[in-house]
Amino acid sequence: MKLSDIADNAGSRKKRMRVGRGIGSGKGKTAGRGGKGQTARSGVRIKGFEGGQMPLHRRLPKRGFNNIFKLDFAEINLDRLQDAIDAKLVDTKETITAESLVKAGVLRRAKDGLRLLGRGEIKAKLAIEVHGASKSAIAAVEKAGGTVKVLAPAKKEEGEAA
Repeated sequence: MKLSDIADNAGSRKKRMRVGRGIGSGKGKTAGRGGKGQTARSGVRIKGFEGGQMPLHRRLPKRGFNNIFKLDFAEINLDRLQDAIDAKLVDTKETITAESLVKAGVLRRAKDGLRLLGRGEIKAKLAIEVHGASKSAIAAVEKAGGTVKVLAPAKKEEGEAA
């Protein structure tokens, strides 16, 4: 084999289409842009224009609103918490917080705080600090001999994106 014999596989490199190079190329004259008008020009395209008919996005009514003060909590159910305790990811002797659960790999991120939900059951006695909890979750933890401390929701700083 010589250096001059080395070549790419057939079809691995495709030549780009050269438009506007005469009628024989198949992409001459209008260069694939159709006739005249706004869409033949560069830089201008009417998105959502329906030929003068009222566009769909204007025909439909406006719905709802976005609450910029809404807090997005990370949620954890009792059964997930018990699984983490069984797998020895969480130490029951220390107070469990959102940060400790993130560090243990039980939660991906803390978001605006932690909310404890009541699915499943808890067997371990534990102290947990959360930003919100359902009544059934609090009852289940206290039944197991633990305590739930509900913190005030963390307020967002002004200028922070929602």
